[in-house]
Amino acid sequence: MSMKGVHFVAIVALLSLVSSLVSADDPSPLQDICVAVDDPKSAVFVNGKFCKDLEQAKAEDFFFSGLQNPGNTDNRVGSNVTTVNVQQIPGLNTLGISLVRIDYAPYGQNPPHTHPRGTEILVVFEGSLLVGFVTSNTENRLFTKVLNKGDVFVFPIGLIHFQFNVGHTNTVAFAALSSQNPGVITIADAVFGSDPPINPDVLAKAFQLDKKIIEDLQKKFEYKN
Repeated sequence: MSMKGVHFVAIVALLSLVSSLVSADDPSPLQDICVAVDDPKSAVFVNGKFCKDLEQAKAEDFFFSGLQNPGNTDNRVGSNVTTVNVQQIPGLNTLGISLVRIDYAPYGQNPPHTHPRGTEILVVFEGSLLVGFVTSNTENRLFTKVLNKGDVFVFPIGLIHFQFNVGHTNTVAFAALSSQNPGVITIADAVFGSDPPINPDVLAKAFQLDKKIIEDLQKKFEYKN
């Protein structure tokens, strides 16, 4: 082997060693924003959680009861999400997983939304659902399917997705998400119900709608504490 060949092999070996020792990836964020501060007294924990002394941990830290109870679907979208994340089960902290139960009234929906920090896998327990997700710009490709009892569907992290009860009876689904705190952004609520409201001129141009229509939508979705 020539000296150039020896040097090339040595460089490849060195790069391989370095890549095995160093990770350039940032940790996944577990909150919407994290503003840097210089004064530690003004800081908060990134996950918003302390870690309990292992000697003080107990079974209840890893337990939740209540998913057997139907959620109240008497609302404008006809659905209810019962969340089981790190807020309900402290033991989920750092484990990267959570769970929800979703109840749908007849023709109720879980409207278009995203989970910025988690992929979702959903299984229909009772009833039927029309589900789908849309890929990112510029393709905006829709993947959609009607699910029946026992069927499973996956919604990739960060993509807009929805579920709609196409049946005449109540529907129940359970979903697992790949984060202790996946977050949720319901598109209509975020766009038309932000606090303070987005300038209607901006939304009128973005949606190619008359400004009065935008203002009417903002009244319907007006943010309430």
